[in-house]
Amino acid sequence: MVVIIGATGFIGMYTVERMIAAGKKVVATGRNKKVAHILTNMGAEFVELDITKREDFDKLPTENIEGVILLAGLLPANAKVDLTKDENAGDYFVVNVLGTINVLEYCRKNGIKKVINCSSYSDVSGAWKKGVAIKETEPRNFKFTGDHAVYVISKNAAIDVMEYYNQQHDMQCACFRFPPVYGVGPHSTIYVNGKSYKSGIQTFIEQAQKGEPIEIWGDPHICRDIIYVKDVATAFVKALDSDKTKGLYNMTSGTELDLEDQVKAVIEVFGGEKKSEIIYRPDKPNNTPSFLFDMTKAKEDFGFVPEYTSYIDIMKDYKRELESGRWDILVDSRKKD
Repeated sequence: MVVIIGATGFIGMYTVERMIAAGKKVVATGRNKKVAHILTNMGAEFVELDITKREDFDKLPTENIEGVILLAGLLPANAKVDLTKDENAGDYFVVNVLGTINVLEYCRKNGIKKVINCSSYSDVSGAWKKGVAIKETEPRNFKFTGDHAVYVISKNAAIDVMEYYNQQHDMQCACFRFPPVYGVGPHSTIYVNGKSYKSGIQTFIEQAQKGEPIEIWGDPHICRDIIYVKDVATAFVKALDSDKTKGLYNMTSGTELDLEDQVKAVIEVFGGEKKSEIIYRPDKPNNTPSFLFDMTKAKEDFGFVPEYTSYIDIMKDYKRELESGRWDILVDSRKKD
């Protein structure tokens, strides 16, 4: 049996589906009851759970549990706080650190060794550069300003606590370091410093569908290393099945995806008869840096090799998933997991 905490988010949904396809019994938890029926229709048992409430863990099974996947957390993209007027630092620690400890205590008390959490790729943002693959051994290097700062600090603290449980209580905790994860979900709109914005991928798709011009600001050959949600789900299954899984893992495609190529792929897949014209605007700033991560450790420890390393393949599958209609309620959901 596998317990997936935070299963009502889009990564959780795909992970539940993949676990069940792998023959595992799944207990799926979350706070968004609106989408719970999707999980039960897949064959999972749904339990409403808030990781900040220790008493909620009494609802979970205590025997025959292979491991726990922890996806619940507070992210800047879901935080409506304007940091120029208010501060939500404490919220990140309550959810991402104390919530993680509640999960670890549930596991420790019930003899569950394996826990896989997730963290931010921004913890090494100071080392990002084109063509240089960052390894897990890279020292932490990030900015202590902006709406991602305390999020990264809280995630680093959670990783450190998990390592404490590994050494103090002989557990097998691991953490996946995620870049942007692409896939169908409720993230067409995100928050940046408390202000709502349409996401870049959603903007490009809508412009391509209408045949409108698409502007590329700054360097058109910025390269980013992203990952598709189906690869993430596969990685969780493989990591759970391996006795070597432990510690921090980069969880990306390990591939540099060029911004211009990404736009061209969106136009090809989502465009109609009238194809969007690409307008290059080097005069407009684009603060997105290039970054690349080394995937050797995940391959060696649990045999993970990403399937979706071509952006056009990602977009083709993304479109199929959108048009299937099976995620419509998830796309429309705006409640935090």
